Amino acid sequence: MEGKEVLLDYLAGAISGSAGMVFGHPLDTVKCQMQVQQAGNQYRGVWDCCLTIHRQGLSKGFFRGLSWPLFSYGLVNSVFFGTYANTLKLLGVRTSEHSAPEFLPICVAGSVGGLAQLGVSVPVEVMKVVLQSQIPHPDTHHKTLAINRDYYTGPREGALDIVRSKGLRGLYRGTISQMYRDIPASVSYFLIFEYCSFYSHRYLPSLNSQLMNFMSGGVAGVLSWTLIMPFDVIKSRVQADVKGNMFSGVWDCALKSVRNEGVAVLFRGYSAVATRAFLVNSVTLLAYVELLKAFGLRQHMGS
Repeated sequence: MEGKEVLLDYLAGAISGSAGMVFGHPLDTVKCQMQVQQAGNQYRGVWDCCLTIHRQGLSKGFFRGLSWPLFSYGLVNSVFFGTYANTLKLLGVRTSEHSAPEFLPICVAGSVGGLAQLGVSVPVEVMKVVLQSQIPHPDTHHKTLAINRDYYTGPREGALDIVRSKGLRGLYRGTISQMYRDIPASVSYFLIFEYCSFYSHRYLPSLNSQLMNFMSGGVAGVLSWTLIMPFDVIKSRVQADVKGNMFSGVWDCALKSVRNEGVAVLFRGYSAVATRAFLVNSVTLLAYVELLKAFGLRQHMGS
């Protein structure tokens, strides 16, 4: 039975993660475009960015770069949620649905889950960011943003070109910056969700359980993304510059970005990030909790 529970943990993560990906990709495209724009070639705001992306059509605009993460994020989230749940078990956390969350084990399990998924998620993020960043800005005579020198018709062409020029390590560009983002995000994500879910069920028992888990997931997503927003901006810029034409690494990117565009650049695209974070994480965590219930697993995620 133990082996079956492990597999079901990973399956629940795969299904819920894919559901969240579809809901969030259009706003993720907006986020990426806002973050990688360079001084002198900037959008007037989020709405200007949305209109520009809309003019490209769905497949070349809001859903550009979706195929790669859509078929990969099932695996990414399977590793993420499955590792988190099974690390809690290894730490001896087998709480009932009415017991208070144990925050230290949640921090440890969140860190392990965030670290474990990097091996799968970094190449997916690299190709997603590269393709999203190549939507042309109407105010420039160049076909692509300055941060990208090549234009790819899809993930296969992009991946082959990157591997040809940089080897497999090219697909892992920005691993350190993504680690700086993902581990703190994972810890805060699960801590906030567990806290909100438990206390909302405790003090608002008359409210619908699914609604409370939906709202708890949204709050956890917005707050965790707010905490790591500067790391996400740097990650996007480093990974969009996959050939290393502009930045030599994380700190070079951070210093150049702040020096050229001010500290505010580290929070660029926040409105798109916050909106996407609420929608994606509400759907993802609600789906995850409901799947665990359907599978008959007594996890500590929601009651």
